Amino acid sequence: MSQPVEPRAGRDFLWGTATAAYQIEGAYNEDGKGPSIWDTYAHTPGKIERGETGDVACDHYHRWADDVELMAQLGLRAYRFSLAWARILPDGRGAVNAAGLAFYDRLVDGLLARGITPFITLYHWDLPQALQERGGWVNRDTAASMCDYADVVTRRLGDRVKHWITLNEPHISSHHGYVTGEHAPGLHAFPLYYPTTHHLLLGHGLALQPIRENVPDAKVGVAFSLSEMQPATDRNEDFDAMSLGDDFHNGAYLDAVLRGRYPDSIATAMPEDVIQGNDMAVISGKTDMIGINYYMRLLVRAHKDAPGFEITPWQPGPRTEMGWEQYPQGLSYWVRRIANDFPDHDIYITENGAAFPDVVDDAGRVDDQQRIAFLRDHTRAALETMAATQARLKGYFVWSLLDNFEWAYGTRPRFGLIHTNFKTQERIIKESGHWYRRLIEAGSPDDAG
Repeated sequence: MSQPVEPRAGRDFLWGTATAAYQIEGAYNEDGKGPSIWDTYAHTPGKIERGETGDVACDHYHRWADDVELMAQLGLRAYRFSLAWARILPDGRGAVNAAGLAFYDRLVDGLLARGITPFITLYHWDLPQALQERGGWVNRDTAASMCDYADVVTRRLGDRVKHWITLNEPHISSHHGYVTGEHAPGLHAFPLYYPTTHHLLLGHGLALQPIRENVPDAKVGVAFSLSEMQPATDRNEDFDAMSLGDDFHNGAYLDAVLRGRYPDSIATAMPEDVIQGNDMAVISGKTDMIGINYYMRLLVRAHKDAPGFEITPWQPGPRTEMGWEQYPQGLSYWVRRIANDFPDHDIYITENGAAFPDVVDDAGRVDDQQRIAFLRDHTRAALETMAATQARLKGYFVWSLLDNFEWAYGTRPRFGLIHTNFKTQERIIKESGHWYRRLIEAGSPDDAG
């Protein structure tokens, strides 16, 4: 009988946290920054829970040095953050805002001074409003604008930043922004899934060239939103729906970037004029790492309307405050699948975390044992799978460093290892943050207490 595999990471494993610019920076109209689609969307009545906006969020733009000090207290080895495109290029392309670039200069230098490796995400959903007014991701030219943007920032920061993520969750950008309308820019038309998906991925492919030219030793990839799909019943049509769901949520993005083609179900539905010339070769240019953003599995069943499936409720079991099922086996599934399908790529879990109804007690502590249990289960699942499969898993990033502005939900859901008082901007490291520091030191969730 084989011995159980010990879930332990080596000293070079990059334990980190992740954030996004719009969710934490605030300073939405300061120092020359232009408006983004999220500024516009959040200022539209009825779009955000409780009428909140990200105008201030965590005020990270002004408090970044204190936040970097908190990262050091957590013992972080890496920090994944995004750049606000409109802070650097207020019109999306063209004139560069020097003050915006200078902010990220200071942040990068502050991280490196504390031994924290920066991972930069170029696009985490906050497209400059000026580009949206020209069609946003429906417009093919937005992909060319992303290439210009990548050139500007890698020329400035590439001497110090070696890990670059072009897109965060392109599926969510396309589906939530253009199909369901629950995210900016708030459009609601299923056919837009196809051009927006393709143009987002084309933006990734075009951005690869300036990144490679400006940062010859760069490690580049995409942070994919990945959900294990399972049939809601044992009916044959629901197994077919599971396959369609996997193509729509996962395969369209993985296959295009890593295999140079769309799954057949996506390719046959793609309008004829969307894919042009050597687009697929551009999209599938050389990448080095694959980011797994994992939160949940999805149960699907057949549906008569396009795209041929629908998501069904989960079975009874533990939930996060978002109502999402807690299912660490899905993270094991994705580490294994990526390792099997793309063995030449490094793997990073670029987001994993959970919201719970945290409270500050009379002693000023946030004793978030639910989050600790969640992180223990998920890190154990990832490390056990890494050991069992020899997957090239190189790092894990908790979502999130801070309680932040959680998109359409506003500031109500709290995902952070650090509690944010949004009235005073006071930060408190939660018990999960202290637990995570012990995990980093020990390398094993079973030794973190």
